Amino acid sequence: MSRTAEIPQEYLAGYAQILSEVCTSGRRLTRDELEARRALGERAADAGYGLRDLVGAHLKATRAAWPSLRGDPDSLLAGMHQAVDAVAEGYERAQRQAVRQEEAARREFIDDLLHGRSDLGRLAERAERFGLRLSHSHAVAVAHGPVAYDEGDPVARQVERALIARFQNRNTLLTTKDGRLLCVAPGDQPDVLTHFAKHSYAATDGGQVAIGRVQPGPGGVVQSYEEALSVLDLAERLELEEPVLYAADLLVYPVLTRDRQAMADLVLAALGPLTTARGGAQPLLETLTAYFDTGCVAAEAARRLSLSVRAFTYRLARIEQLTGASPTDPSHRYMLQTAVIGARLLDWPATPLRSP
Repeated sequence: MSRTAEIPQEYLAGYAQILSEVCTSGRRLTRDELEARRALGERAADAGYGLRDLVGAHLKATRAAWPSLRGDPDSLLAGMHQAVDAVAEGYERAQRQAVRQEEAARREFIDDLLHGRSDLGRLAERAERFGLRLSHSHAVAVAHGPVAYDEGDPVARQVERALIARFQNRNTLLTTKDGRLLCVAPGDQPDVLTHFAKHSYAATDGGQVAIGRVQPGPGGVVQSYEEALSVLDLAERLELEEPVLYAADLLVYPVLTRDRQAMADLVLAALGPLTTARGGAQPLLETLTAYFDTGCVAAEAARRLSLSVRAFTYRLARIEQLTGASPTDPSHRYMLQTAVIGARLLDWPATPLRSP
């Protein structure tokens, strides 16, 4: 915050002498004089004085010096303009440098926070500077859109304005990482992430948002962040189209893929015979996917695939003939549905699988 106190004379050093010389000779300020003014402007900015007060001090000094000056008033005004312009340039230069340093410190903190590379105690101390209390629980939402976003992107600013308008500052952090929008919020304030998801979806023109589970302690942010990233990856592989996905609702999928080889064995055992069908396994796999996604309603599944119900039921019969398992039989359904999920997660049959 800038100071409102009187500007000390040290930031006006040499100014009266410069005015006297330019009035007498009509000359312009020299390069060294201009750089000295810029340096004083930088120092004033670093000391916390306001630019408005700094310019006012120079105008006041000009008025005080004028009665004793000899020469052309136009030369005085020209010299004053050069001097004040140089002071303002130096001040703005210091401000830009301060902003760059602040941005660099913020980016370094965010990178350390999301990757867990820093000492947790030190990380918690740095977090308070950015409005986070890592001793509490947090959850992270990640928004992915059709293009990459950075801190200065209009989309990021639009979402930030929406959050500030609704919640002011509730110890939240809005940022970007790897082209995605991120929001870190206290675990006891789920409405913040819900609002973030709503406005991110709108601002990214139909992007997708994943929300990690609430996790405790200094390491909770990175855990929730990694969960949200995993959900976005899962949504891409499973072609999940819901605009907002919650990690808590999708815990079954990490469980299914925890033993990749076991899942590959299930896919090959349950669905492998589909590869012998005319046209390969893909059309029949799409049939099973549509059937299970519609709650095993054949008519709706047929509509999604642009098939007649008769053609669709023929495909179901062909699947049973090849695999020995009937999708309509509850005793077989769980195995087939799990295998279908596994096939989508493992990108089979596009990616060959091998048994041990």
